[in-house]
Amino acid sequence: MKRLCIVALLLAACIGAAAQEMVGVDSLVYRQTAALDSTLSGKSIFNLLPSRSKGDTVEVKVHQSQAIATAFNRHVARGRSRTISGYRVRIYFDNTQYARGASDAAMRRFLGRVHGVPAYRSYQNPFFKVTVGDFRTRSEAMELLERIKGEFPSAFIVKENINYPVADRQHSFVVDTVRVYRQTL
Repeated sequence: MKRLCIVALLLAACIGAAAQEMVGVDSLVYRQTAALDSTLSGKSIFNLLPSRSKGDTVEVKVHQSQAIATAFNRHVARGRSRTISGYRVRIYFDNTQYARGASDAAMRRFLGRVHGVPAYRSYQNPFFKVTVGDFRTRSEAMELLERIKGEFPSAFIVKENINYPVADRQHSFVVDTVRVYRQTL
């Protein structure tokens, strides 16, 4: 019993010393919102309809062929990895000796200043490219280009295959606060 108490005291002292060396710092994290309403993702709308068996005052019945439901489910499953034709803004395009590092720096600079807009870095021999945004129309891409023209004067609009854009462009990201623990020096 005495050994167990000594081990417990030593363990508590070690944990206390380690805790004193750690400092918690609040950091902001910007997360892109879902491209669709995820509250209904994977659910059948037919199961959400009112029914007397669930205690509702009305009952809605839908008669649908199983072939239609199967075709729809196949269509949704294929659509997850699909891209569409759209527009992006290219903020970096170079093939110099330092292009790899410069493209990474341009991408980090953009992500640090413009929140909620996705950025993509690619290499197509011999060029490093950084393109930003997923826009259905050229005018949507032009809005972003006008916003960032001061920071990225050589930026221009390109037509590319894009990921499906977020449904609500006005609320394209969520800000969370995260506590990060760092050791003191």
